[in-house]
Amino acid sequence: MAAARAAAGPQEYPRGALYVVATPIGNLADVTLRGLHVLELADRIACEDTRHTQSLLRACGIDRTGERLLAVHQHNEAEAALKVVGWLQAGERVAYASDAGTPAVSDPGARLVAAVRTAGLRVVPLPGASSVTAVLSAAGSVQEGGFVFAGFLPAKAGERDAAVQALAAEARAVVLLEAPHRIAALAQALAALGERPLTVGRELTKQFEQIATLRCDALPAWLAADPQRSRGEFALVLHGIPHAAAPDDGERVLRLLLAELPVKTAVRLAAEITGGSRNALYEAALRIKQG
Repeated sequence: MAAARAAAGPQEYPRGALYVVATPIGNLADVTLRGLHVLELADRIACEDTRHTQSLLRACGIDRTGERLLAVHQHNEAEAALKVVGWLQAGERVAYASDAGTPAVSDPGARLVAAVRTAGLRVVPLPGASSVTAVLSAAGSVQEGGFVFAGFLPAKAGERDAAVQALAAEARAVVLLEAPHRIAALAQALAALGERPLTVGRELTKQFEQIATLRCDALPAWLAADPQRSRGEFALVLHGIPHAAAPDDGERVLRLLLAELPVKTAVRLAAEITGGSRNALYEAALRIKQG
């Protein structure tokens, strides 16, 4: 806490603002110094589960009584948001933390943030741990086209299968989240995508973290090979589909565009049309111009 106060203390923390605090997704050491400082500074702390947040606070040396903690979860979020807005209007600082990771993504918090913004009050995000960016960084599958965050697919089998079929046509990388009791069903659905690569992140940042890249149709067997593999929280990356254009397709399109447009514009459009690397196309454009 001394390091948190020294690093984050000199910054400005306006009153009447909601501070959305990312918390560790498993490894306590991933908590940020600014997050710790705000959790200590806040007049009140709204959280997904007061018991879980109280454990985090105590582990970090922050003492908060139950009266200063408010449970805000999917079942009471609209009602609890009214209390938070009232506190903010009275000039208090309120921090919100979900059980793990960044609030309002797949965890509760979006309704709370929306209510605060609708009331004309300030929302201050404090970034930190995220299973989405963690698994993407280990997958190495994000190309220039970016990625899609799909989160949790539908629980019902028919709706889940339809969602997977829709993802089959998505050329960009797709991030999925899943709970341990549903991972086997998701694996069966994803198997329909055949050879498409998939990176599985299990228990990310925790002691038994496991990351593996395999074919979609190999996931059911991979899970079945070891009962431990079906335990814990999952973040998965469905790898993007490589562009199928011919090797000279990008340069052909680039030559046509260069005849009418500046280099940077021609390169940008050629990359969007063909899916080719913008850096490679830029080098090709320079060669064409020099020739």
